[in-house]
Amino acid sequence: MVQATTTEQVEKKEVGPWKEAWRSYKKSKVALVGAAIVLFVVFLAIFGPLLAPQGINEQDLSQRLLPPSAEHWFGTDDFGRDIFSRIILGARISIAVGFFSVMLSIIVGTFLGIVAGYYGGWLDTIISRIFDILLAFPSILLAIAIVSILGPSLQNALIAIAIINIPNFGRLVRSKVLSVKQEEYIMAARAIGMKNKRILWKHILPNSMTPVIVQGTLAIATAIIEAAALGFLGLGAQAPTPEWGKMLADARIYLLNAPWTIVFPGVAIMLTVLGFNLMGDGLRDALDPKMKN
Repeated sequence: MVQATTTEQVEKKEVGPWKEAWRSYKKSKVALVGAAIVLFVVFLAIFGPLLAPQGINEQDLSQRLLPPSAEHWFGTDDFGRDIFSRIILGARISIAVGFFSVMLSIIVGTFLGIVAGYYGGWLDTIISRIFDILLAFPSILLAIAIVSILGPSLQNALIAIAIINIPNFGRLVRSKVLSVKQEEYIMAARAIGMKNKRILWKHILPNSMTPVIVQGTLAIATAIIEAAALGFLGLGAQAPTPEWGKMLADARIYLLNAPWTIVFPGVAIMLTVLGFNLMGDGLRDALDPKMKN
């Protein structure tokens, strides 16, 4: 009886935090659906050129605005281009913008948040005020202003989206650092003479990344919407790039005559954002101890 209990305790100890989080994540069917949607979109983004039946810019004016058929699954646009092929290739653009803009936000925001939370003082005051100023503007309006200054392009839209998301990650990391740096093991590390850089790299950073991972997943969904909004306004991807927001903008005048030209890009945006949101909610429930029963 004692041996059985001991064995069970050893097995529980061998289960790491990431395995435990994965077990918790698998229990949510909704989260698994979200992960499946995200993996499918990522698959399209990677293998899009191999899956697209036609070139994204192959024009045939004799077949413009054709409804969905066996030859053109999602119909054709006003230039006779295959909408299905353009949506598949557009997945690569949306995922790339969402991922790289959020990664840039995480890198800069985490650095500023750690510096502000760990060192405090005048550094904390300056960085926190910068965050407050950026958060005082509606995010999409700030993104429009930044792109207007830099010039309309997909790259500048990526930079703008990254900038407006930096305060969210910075404040999140700062609050976590303020909590972690009061832990006894941090005080012990200082007592034995460990340098601040080593404390930040070995202890503060790893123990502050869990909420960043969750927020990052949700932020990708927001970044995809923001990129589509900038593309719709003509400030993001430029023609003939098959970006979903730009496709919506080009097709809006055909809403009544050829609704498929606007419905399918809209559905692509909706499903992708839904997938990231569901996956982010599942990660939050799996990684946040407060969410566990």
